[in-house]
Amino acid sequence: MSENIKDYTDGYPVWDKSMKATHKILIPNMLPWHFLIIQELLKMEGYNVEVLTNSSRAVIDEGLKHVHNDTCFPCLCVVGQYIDALKSGAYDLEHTALLITQTGGGCRASNYLPLVRKAIAAEFPKIPVLSLNFSGFDKNASFPMTFKLLLKLAYSIFYGDSIMWCYNQTKPYETKKGAADAARDKAVEFVVDAFRRGGYKKYKSLNKRIIQTFAAVERAPEKKVKVGIVGEIYVKYAHLGNNNLEGFLLSENCEPVVPALMDFVLYCIINVVNDEKFYGHNARTAFAYKLFYKYLYRKQKKIIRQFEKEGSFEPVHDFEHLRHCADKVLNQGVKMGEGWLIPAEMAALAESGVPNIVCAQPFGCLPNHIAGKGAIRTLKNLYADENIVAVDYDPSATKVNQENRIKLMLATARENNGRINN
Repeated sequence: MSENIKDYTDGYPVWDKSMKATHKILIPNMLPWHFLIIQELLKMEGYNVEVLTNSSRAVIDEGLKHVHNDTCFPCLCVVGQYIDALKSGAYDLEHTALLITQTGGGCRASNYLPLVRKAIAAEFPKIPVLSLNFSGFDKNASFPMTFKLLLKLAYSIFYGDSIMWCYNQTKPYETKKGAADAARDKAVEFVVDAFRRGGYKKYKSLNKRIIQTFAAVERAPEKKVKVGIVGEIYVKYAHLGNNNLEGFLLSENCEPVVPALMDFVLYCIINVVNDEKFYGHNARTAFAYKLFYKYLYRKQKKIIRQFEKEGSFEPVHDFEHLRHCADKVLNQGVKMGEGWLIPAEMAALAESGVPNIVCAQPFGCLPNHIAGKGAIRTLKNLYADENIVAVDYDPSATKVNQENRIKLMLATARENNGRINN
């Protein structure tokens, strides 16, 4: 058995720290504006990185050649984006590496590293694959991480969330086309500049500036149907994974409401704390994670108060409130995939006036079907107006079919809106 494992993991090219000076690192995209900030942040750390933006059908077709369509749709998208980029001729294949992020949860995402390695080695055997994770996966492939860099990444997520949150509350109502996009670009630019100058910890002034930048955009006073997007982390955020769901909702005259990425980060951290509570896991590890959780949660609370004080936009969800919402539906010990976070976000959306929800799921993702689709009946019993559609995303599902299902949900949403307004 041990020999089989050794044969499976050995033989792949290994990242060497000397490659930092010679190699370009390609990163698959998930959240365009968060990852743009992170890309610039890693460049400041001396890494030559590029977040991939290729998203044609060729990406999916390349993924299908190397990842079984029932394995994991996000993995298929990531592999396809890598291979399509590597075949483009835009990169020096002798000096290119790949980076993936992994949470280490108990689902197929934990197997991304061997899946990606095997797929890449089939066509590009000299390209090493790095993994950014905190679960101890293959130390030969782990991206070098310091506490200082970790802190910078956390701040970049807070700023990315504020930009995304303000943008989605501005774009549907802009009176001048492109004004929200210009505000977003401006916000990204001054946030990146703050990292460059070393002032990234001044989150109060930076966050205030983000809010004021979007508040300066003239917005129409009309009320539009708000639609929340929840589900598996990749298909919830990545335009490639969800067929540009946010863009579709905007085209349908709706306001997309996309939960903050920091909620997922806090979810991953608090699950380690819960592991000690529920399953008797390492108490020392749980204690360290609890301290980091408290630090990040305090920052989130202050950002929420800032949104409330400025008054221009609804604040992001309070994570402790999300945990309280989860307890109404599912025990917090249910943490496979996005676990209890999915019903928690659906409940929090309903309580904040967003009962219309798309629950985006990769086809065949058992944890998310159980915690997402499986929780819908309980949520509808708790919130009478909750209007949820679960949509599967996979390489064989047609965009037309997905959008038609969402349109049926929107028809109910508009009918409910008309009844309430009358």
